[in-house]
Amino acid sequence: MPQEKTSTPALSPDINPEAGVQTDALDLIATAVLLLDRDLRLRQLNAAAESLFAMSPRHVLGQRLVELFFDSALLEEKLAVTIQSGRGFSDQSLRLTRPGHEPLLLNCIVTPFEPGPGVLQQGGLVLEFRHIEQQLRHEREEQRLTQHEANRVLIRNLAHEIKNPLGGLRGSAQLLERELDRPELREYTQVIIKEADRLQMLMDRLLAPHRMVQRAPVNIHEVCERVRSLILAEFPSGIRVVRDYDVSLPEFQGDREQLIQAVLNITRNASQALLASPTPEGGARITLRTRAAWQTSIAGRTCRLALELQVVDNGPGIAAELRERIFLPLVSGREGGTGLGLTLAQSFVQNHRGMIECESQPGRTAFRVLFPL
Repeated sequence: MPQEKTSTPALSPDINPEAGVQTDALDLIATAVLLLDRDLRLRQLNAAAESLFAMSPRHVLGQRLVELFFDSALLEEKLAVTIQSGRGFSDQSLRLTRPGHEPLLLNCIVTPFEPGPGVLQQGGLVLEFRHIEQQLRHEREEQRLTQHEANRVLIRNLAHEIKNPLGGLRGSAQLLERELDRPELREYTQVIIKEADRLQMLMDRLLAPHRMVQRAPVNIHEVCERVRSLILAEFPSGIRVVRDYDVSLPEFQGDREQLIQAVLNITRNASQALLASPTPEGGARITLRTRAAWQTSIAGRTCRLALELQVVDNGPGIAAELRERIFLPLVSGREGGTGLGLTLAQSFVQNHRGMIECESQPGRTAFRVLFPL
């Protein structure tokens, strides 16, 4: 059965006898587009593809995909089948990596097209790519917000239930201690009193994020400098804290004490991880970096301008099994840790309508804190 000549409606390309699809027409498309011939060699790409894949037409035209992306062998197999069958396909989670660049997670739509004039006179394939990292990030944000709200309710109720009997427990131990004649028995009542006090302090920390935010103009660099001085005092040797500030950032309305505590918790975690592992090449280092972020998403809202604070360390990284759970209460990768530091940091940041993200691999862990301006 003869095939009808088809075109790609989404692209609406103009055909030129010499050049095939006009580059100007492709450049009007916001998504990245690659045109391959039947030998799966790259013949044309638009400006969005140049930007997404960081490649220049002068250097890549005429090359096969496996020469451009070192993890594209499976994709080439699918494309070869498409050439033979004439049926396109889509891949909702395609990963492609350019040599020397970070991997890209993409949505890919492949459409075959009929022979035409110019360089694509034998026909070929249209590959349309959308970067889905932003979509996945939104999904992670929503999941994290829902999870955090459930944690807040659970923690608040649990803390109140624990606090109520603690006072009676401590008071009873004190009364019992007065009735004991033997000093060695008083050691046991002291254990009860001290443990009750420790639990009381733990419950106070759990309930701390729920107090009202005391808003006033805050300079993020004053917060960073305060945290830096505290870290250097707590860890006087072995850790270097590097400043990388954008001093043009404006003040914003916030609770200075909550912000200091949030940044301190993140930075202290990084310091403890650095000291608990072999010293990295070049020495243990934490970088406090501030920047302006434009048109970014925070907790599902698009902000025209945001303040970005990064706490970056060159430590061993976060264990893979903990990466998705580090903000949950009582989850800690350190022996003796309470697992509350990052939970409280997240609560304090969300009190300011902000959010925390984390990326970690051996040699680089980065916590990215965003506040809308």
